[in-house]
Order: sequence, then C-alpha cells, then structure tokens
Amino acid sequence: MTQDELKTQVGIAALKYVTPNSVIGVGTGSTVNKFIDALAAAIQKGEIAITGAVSSSVVSTEKLKGYGITVFEANEVARLGVYIDGADEIDAAGYMMKGGGAALTREKIVASLAERFVCIADESKLVKTLGAFPLPVEVIPMATSYIQRRFAGKGGTATIRLKDGQPLVTDNGQYILDVTGLQIKEPLAFELGVNQWAGVVTVGVFAQQKASVCLLGTSAGVRTIEF
Repeated sequence: MTQDELKTQVGIAALKYVTPNSVIGVGTGSTVNKFIDALAAAIQKGEIAITGAVSSSVVSTEKLKGYGITVFEANEVARLGVYIDGADEIDAAGYMMKGGGAALTREKIVASLAERFVCIADESKLVKTLGAFPLPVEVIPMATSYIQRRFAGKGGTATIRLKDGQPLVTDNGQYILDVTGLQIKEPLAFELGVNQWAGVVTVGVFAQQKASVCLLGTSAGVRTIEF
C-alpha cells in the first residue's frame, strides 16, 4: 500500500470513534484531510450525523465548511468527546510530536477539550524515541534568538521555518522553530520544561495531551493501539 492509501485507511477507521449528534475535535494535516473526506461521505450517505466540529486550523476549518459541516469556535464548547488528529511521531506510550503543519498550539488547545485523543497515522510514524522528526516550537518572534540559544545548550539546532524565503507566520501570528539533534526520552518532563521558557508559545511534544488510541495504517490493515 502507498502512504496515501494507508492514510485513507486510518481516516475511514476513525469514523467509529465519532459519537452521533456530537461536536467533535478535528486536527490538521494530510491524514486528517482523509478523515474529513470520509466523515463527509458518511454524512452524505446518512451513516453518521454530527452537530459540528471544532477545528485546529484555518485550513481544516475551510475544508469542513466546504462540505457543509458546521464549525464552532473552541470557546463555544465546554468539552468534546473525541479529538481526531495525526502525528509526526508517536511512541509506545502514546506520547507524540506534532506541528509539522504549524498548527500545534491550536491542536493542543482543542486536544485539551477532548475526553479522548484518537491519533491516526501510518506505520512510519511509530518510533521508539521522539526526536528524529524536527521538533516544532511556536515562539514569539522577539524571543527567537534566545530560544535558539536555549536549545543549543541542550545539543539541538533550532532553525526558523521559512515560507517563500520569509519566516512562516502561524495562524496565531507567531514563528516556528524546527529543532534537530534531540532525543526526547522523557517527553512529559521535556514538555513541561520547555513550555516555561520565556517566549515559547507551545512546544510540539504532546505528553500532557497524549493519545488515548492510535489507529496505525499498516500493509496488513489498521492496527489499533490503546494507551
């Protein structure tokens, strides 16, 4: 199976975690796009009915609305039954690295509203130790150099993410640093520590909001991992 086919497979598999007539949390990225496509098809067929969704990015919001799905602001809901999103990496404990799509702060906010986080990913995302994928960190622009020096002290190299030759600006008006050279063996402690640095908006380690379930697309079918 191609990677695209694996993403389609897990996107469809995630439908069983959608509670009828509920508001669901929807993440960001290519795998989530497959879930949105599957969700819209199921709604059109009358197989699923939902009240709406809370989205973690402008891109996902536009895609959901394009299918006629109501999108609520996070401030309009108290709790979500489920949040469905992908990951750049996930380990055997359900700790994840996220932010390749630059939506990590909003993803973490929506995830914090959900009773269950369902991670959908292809098998290449399952790792023993987080860190092979560059760690995304959303930062306030004026703190960029300071935070780069802090990561250098940990043995990491932090580079400003660019778009069209200029710093990429997130939906929140901030910059992204991508950090290489790290092995994150204690994700929870790492997340808590880096989040305390002045100027850090969000670090892309999801340990406090770790996955409850991972639907892993493999050549043998969807593998369900409970945490």
